[in-house]
Amino acid sequence: MKTLVIEDSSSSLKILCHYVEKLGNTPIPAPSGAIGVDLFLSERPDLVLLDIVLPDFDGFEVARRIRQLERPGDWTPIIFLTSLSKDEDLEKGIAAGGDDYLLKPVSDVVLGAKIRAMQRIIQMRQSLLVLTRKLDAANQELKRLAALDGLTGIPNRRHFDEVLAREWRRAMRQGTELSVLMCDIDFFKQYNDAYGHLQGDEALRLVAKALTEAMDRGGDLIARYGGEEFAAVLPETSPGGALFVAERMKQAVELLNLVHCDSPFGRITTSFGIASTVPMAENNPLSLVNEADRALYEAKHDGRNRVCRLTPKNIKAIEP
Repeated sequence: MKTLVIEDSSSSLKILCHYVEKLGNTPIPAPSGAIGVDLFLSERPDLVLLDIVLPDFDGFEVARRIRQLERPGDWTPIIFLTSLSKDEDLEKGIAAGGDDYLLKPVSDVVLGAKIRAMQRIIQMRQSLLVLTRKLDAANQELKRLAALDGLTGIPNRRHFDEVLAREWRRAMRQGTELSVLMCDIDFFKQYNDAYGHLQGDEALRLVAKALTEAMDRGGDLIARYGGEEFAAVLPETSPGGALFVAERMKQAVELLNLVHCDSPFGRITTSFGIASTVPMAENNPLSLVNEADRALYEAKHDGRNRVCRLTPKNIKAIEP
């Protein structure tokens, strides 16, 4: 443990450094407050022994400067060395950033006891910091896992709702377009009946991966909405942009070539409904999801394996 010793008396400085060395610590001698502050910055000691009466500026000012130089989360114990015994002097030292004090002349026995006590506090604090970091990491991991779907590993509906609400507020502030895609695997119940639920789970994972890889913008989000249904949030995306993304996703799933004997297409395909808007205060995110869901219903009603968008003129569908 490195101990910074700030003492203007050369004889006292030598004795204190000797005491520190006997305790198995490394002394860093400083004959003035200014030198002590510089050494604190360069050496980053574990403990400071600080005389109050110094030739340049007093120990109270040194303590204040040391506290200002500490990095966020750091704490370096400061023990004042003083011949001042008035209560107000001790109170002033604690207020300046000190943690303890020793009356001069300093006893090597008392000094050793104080240093050992500070070492225990440092060790306990370090243990608490390590534990806190582990707990923070564990909480972050739990938060991450809580946002993911357990089967596919992509974001779940809860996370989708949170992101959609956040992007809705942002788009409303900025006056930008926001799009939502709803996606459903065609004839998935028949797939499960024909191939079993284990195979169905694997198909869900593969489709989720294909949908995710078809998205190339960092701000976009694809999530498992429930069962064989997926949903995507596309910030700052026009209806045309949403159509393009949905078509690319549909093709990515087709390229998996997952055989589906009970589908008229012979393989696993997907249907999409899309909706776009510039969010307004009188609307809400659910209205956009409902519109995309109605478009998905129309895509399935019109034969599946297609992308559909509701328009004022009724339905716009893009055939496969």
